[in-house]
Amino acid sequence: MKFLLVFDFDHTIIDENSDTWIVKCAPERKLPNGLRNSYQPGHWTEYMGRVFVYLGDNGVKEDEMKRTMTTIPFTAGMIDLLGFIGKNKELFDCIIVSDSNTVFIDWILKAADFHKVFDEVFTNPAAFSSTGYLTVQHFHAHHCAKCPKNLCKRKVLKEFLDKQLERGVSYTQIVYIGDGGNDLCPVMFLKKSDIAMPRQGYTLEKKISQLAQSLSPVQCSVLVWSSAIDIMSYLKLLIKE
Repeated sequence: MKFLLVFDFDHTIIDENSDTWIVKCAPERKLPNGLRNSYQPGHWTEYMGRVFVYLGDNGVKEDEMKRTMTTIPFTAGMIDLLGFIGKNKELFDCIIVSDSNTVFIDWILKAADFHKVFDEVFTNPAAFSSTGYLTVQHFHAHHCAKCPKNLCKRKVLKEFLDKQLERGVSYTQIVYIGDGGNDLCPVMFLKKSDIAMPRQGYTLEKKISQLAQSLSPVQCSVLVWSSAIDIMSYLKLLIKE
């Protein structure tokens, strides 16, 4: 009896987008128009690479970035939810699959002492260069036309489950908690016995309901949440069953 909890990070665990929050470190807390307008759909990681170069060129150092990132608020109820999962780790395996980066997620989880709740974090690798600039790379290569170039969350989830099976671990149910358009691909991979938990009012919820309207609904159950307390209530029911 083990459950797998899969979390997105931005707008799910934290109540903001970590990549846009870092702009608070920029001169006058904003980016020049040319840089802002240089984003091309599906190439967010490259865009963030340019943002980090701009911050580095303007003398923004690692410690200032870290201070800024650790002020991001958690989503309502999330601190209680993560505390609850931490106390019940024998029942829950817990992973993050995110289009943020390793440095930001690491800083935020460690500052709040939640890093032990998660078994693995799958996100774009980032590191500071010898000159003190933050650099970010693609998480992997994939052939999924639906997903951004750097990350297909379905591929990540499938590879994780395969690896777990090799270790003799299988799950009674997968609970997928997210908000964004790039969470739809892994949700469509879930089975009847699994559950998707899209955040109320966000893109994932809208996309799931569009699919239901066009009579090609997702296979798994769907339970919408607005506070992480809703998620905790569901998990408490799960472990009572």
